[in-house]
Amino acid sequence: MKTKILSFVAIIAMTFATNAQRDLNSQPKPGPAPKVKLGKPEKFKLSNGLQVIMVENHKLPRVSASLSIDNKPYFEGNKAGVSGLLGGLLGNGTTSISKDDFNEKVDYLGANLGFSSSGAFASSLKKYFPEILGLMADGVKNPLFSKDEFDKEVERTLENLKNNEKNVTAIARRVESYLTYGKDHPFGEYTTPESIKNITLEDVKNNYNTYYRPNNAYLVVVGDINPRETKKLIKKLFSDWKKGTIPAYTMPKATNPNKTEINFINMPNAVQSEIAVVNNVDLTLGDKDYYAGLLANNILGGGGTARLFMNLREDKGYTYGSYSRLSQSRYAGTFRATASVRNTVTDSAVVELQKEIKKIRFEKVSVEELKNAKAKYVGDFVMDVQKPRTVANFALNIARYNLPDDFYENYLENINSVTLEDLQNAAQKYFKGDKARIFITGKGIDVLTNLEKTIDYEIKYFDKKGNPTSKPEMGKKIPTGVTKETVLNKYFDAIGGKDKVKGLNTTLLEYEADLGGRKIATTEKRNATYFGTKTTMNGTPVANVVVSKEALRMNGQTLPVPGMSEEMSVVLGALPEIGLLNNSEVELTGIENVDGKEAYVLSKKGKIVSFTFYFDTKTGLKIKELQNVAFGGRNQKQEATFSDYKDFNGVKFATKKIGSFGPQKATFMLKNAKVNKGVSDADFK
Repeated sequence: MKTKILSFVAIIAMTFATNAQRDLNSQPKPGPAPKVKLGKPEKFKLSNGLQVIMVENHKLPRVSASLSIDNKPYFEGNKAGVSGLLGGLLGNGTTSISKDDFNEKVDYLGANLGFSSSGAFASSLKKYFPEILGLMADGVKNPLFSKDEFDKEVERTLENLKNNEKNVTAIARRVESYLTYGKDHPFGEYTTPESIKNITLEDVKNNYNTYYRPNNAYLVVVGDINPRETKKLIKKLFSDWKKGTIPAYTMPKATNPNKTEINFINMPNAVQSEIAVVNNVDLTLGDKDYYAGLLANNILGGGGTARLFMNLREDKGYTYGSYSRLSQSRYAGTFRATASVRNTVTDSAVVELQKEIKKIRFEKVSVEELKNAKAKYVGDFVMDVQKPRTVANFALNIARYNLPDDFYENYLENINSVTLEDLQNAAQKYFKGDKARIFITGKGIDVLTNLEKTIDYEIKYFDKKGNPTSKPEMGKKIPTGVTKETVLNKYFDAIGGKDKVKGLNTTLLEYEADLGGRKIATTEKRNATYFGTKTTMNGTPVANVVVSKEALRMNGQTLPVPGMSEEMSVVLGALPEIGLLNNSEVELTGIENVDGKEAYVLSKKGKIVSFTFYFDTKTGLKIKELQNVAFGGRNQKQEATFSDYKDFNGVKFATKKIGSFGPQKATFMLKNAKVNKGVSDADFK
C-alpha cells in the first residue's frame, strides 16, 4: 500500500528480553564453527591471459557467463566519462552484425546479454548457450563503434548530467567522493558536461584498445555445462582475443583530516539532508582484522536491528533508515555511516551518528550482540554457499586478491573466533569518528542556524563541484509591507486581475509530454471542492486521481491515509493558489533564488504533506512548486517549475511545466485551457 500511495503522490505532483541467568558481559568460549564443504570449480588459462572459472550445476537447464576486466582504476582527467561512453557503445552490434540484428538474435534466444566498460554478462537456456556466448565473444572482440551511436550516447549522458544537477543525493555522493579521495584520484574524479564534450569517438576506441584486454580478465561460467565441451567452446571463441600492455598507474593515497570537520554543500531545493560520516580505511579481504571489522560494522549499522537504525529511526524517528558500511578494497576503502533526515533534525542526527560511532569504539559490545552478529554471518554464509554462483565468486576473489585456497573453507572459523576485544580494536581502527569528514548536503537556510549552535566542529562550505565556497546566504530580508496577501494578490494581478480570479469557478488544463518516445497526456480539472487528474501513456489510461477534503481516490479506490486528504485540500479551488489566501497555516517564509530569479516563498507545512510555492519578486508569477510527502518513514519530494505564461480567455497559465514523472523529468506543454466550462461534478465521481 505504501508503494501505491507514493505512486499516487508522484501523479499529483505533476500538477503541483531476555531472562537468561548468565552474565551477558562474560564472553563464553566460541563453539565450533559449522563445517562447510565448498565445491571445487574448474580453472584454466588461455594463452592470451584470460583466466576461466567454471562451476558445474545441473539443477536447472541454464548457463550464465560473466566477464570481468580486472584493471587497476585509472585517472581519466579532462576526458572523465570516456569509459562510461565505451560501456554505452559496447553491445550495439559488431563489425559483422548490425545493432538491430544483434539485438534480435538475443531476443529470439530468450537470453540476456549486456556489456560495460568493465566486462559483460550473458545467460540463457543450456541449448542456446553456445550461441549466446558466441555473441558475447563477438561483442567483446569486435565492437561496432559508429559515429551515430556515439552521438546518441553523448546526448544521453549530457541529459543525465543535467538532470542530476538538482538531484540532492547525486550531488551529495559526487562531492563526497571528490573530497574523500581527492580530485586527482580515480575514485574522486567525476564526469562533467565539459569532459564529455571533450571526448571524441577516437578517444573511446583508444580506451577500448588500451584497457579492454584479456590478460587482465576473468571469465566465469556457471550452470548446466559439460566442462570439457565448454572449455573447447571458450578456447574457440576467445583464444583470438588479442592481449595488450596495460599502462602502469600510481594511484595517489587518500587521506583523512587531522580532526573531524563538517563539509556542507548547500542545495536550496533540498527537503531533507543527506548526511554521511566518512573516513578512508586501509582494509583488504583477508586482512587479520577483516572479520572483526565486518562484525563491528554489522552491530553498528548493518541492518534494521543495528544500533544506528534502532536509534535514528525506531527511537528518534529522524529517518527511514540509518546504516553504515565498511568497504574493503585493494586500492582505497572507506567507512560510511549515513542517514537522510528532515531538515529540522539535521543537527540532532549528526549528534546521534557520532554518539553511536564513539560508543562502539570505546565501549565493548555485549556478548549477546556479538553472538547475534556471528549468527547472522554464519546463516548467510551457509545459505549462500548452496548457490553455484557463490562458489564461482569465491574462486574469483581468491584469484583477484591472491588469497589462500582454503580462505573460504576457514571463513566461518575466523568469524567465530572474533572476541569482544578484537571487535573493539577493529572499531577503533576503522571507524575514525575523531578524524572524519561529516558530509551534509541540504538546504542551508533551514539547517545551518541549528547546526552552528549544536555542533562543535569546523564547518567548511563547498559548491556542487566540490570547490571551497563561502557560507550560503541565509535568505534576504523580506521588505516592509510584503505579506502573504500581497504576494498572492500580485500573482492574481499578473495572471489577469483579482476580479477575474474571483469569477473563476472551474478550470480545465490539458498537457502533453514526450518521455523517451512515450506520449504522456494529462487532463486536470478543478472546481471549488474537487481536483481531478487523468493521465494516459500512448493513449492507455495510467491513473485517474480525485482529491477532495474528505478523501483521496485513485482509479476509484479510496486511499486510507488519515489526515492526508485534509492537508491536500489547501490547494483545492479553480486555481490552487486561491486556497492559500485564506489559510492561516500558509506563511511567507523568505526570499530564495530559483534558477537565477529571486522569489518570495510561501510554505504550508503538514504532518504528511507539505507545500512550498515560489513567486517571482518582479513579475509576481509562480515559477516553482514543491511538494513533500512524509509517509512510512520516507520523504518523497516532487517538484515542478513553471514558465512561458500565455493568456487563455483572460487568464494566464504557464504553458511550460517541467516536473517529475516517476523517477524521470518531463517537460509538459499546455495544449488547451478552459475557464468556467468543460468541468462538472460528474467528472469527479
